[in-house]
Amino acid sequence: MSAITTRCPHCKSLNRIPVNRLNEAPNCGKCQSKLLDGKPVEGTEENLSVLINSDIPVVIDFWATWCNPCVGFAPVFEDVSSDFTGKARFIKVDTEAQQQLATQFQIRSIPTIMVFHKGNRLDVINGALPKSQFTRWLNDALNKN
Repeated sequence: MSAITTRCPHCKSLNRIPVNRLNEAPNCGKCQSKLLDGKPVEGTEENLSVLINSDIPVVIDFWATWCNPCVGFAPVFEDVSSDFTGKARFIKVDTEAQQQLATQFQIRSIPTIMVFHKGNRLDVINGALPKSQFTRWLNDALNKN
């Protein structure tokens, strides 16, 4: 795979990013906002594998629209994503829309949060957390690197 397609978290337009340029902090071709940092990105079968294997740690929120704890945790996940700009990329995988990914990662309950770096899973936690606890857990997970 020489490129991935990802949706801009700001204007929702689709952008094609060459894999060899993922670490260059690419911008959206339409609105010029950062594509992969500062806000969670939509995880799909087409882009997740490449993002997980990149040099920058990846934090994935496996969620669904019908899940009340997931919906309540979403603002926390987004806040922390802006706090960790440049340290980690944040991805949201809708387990209803991406059922193959839910199966692949053996998601049994949601929300499930996983942290990866260079293809290796560093940590996983199930359930929604308040921002302070999530930030503490995430710092610990990233330090396992």
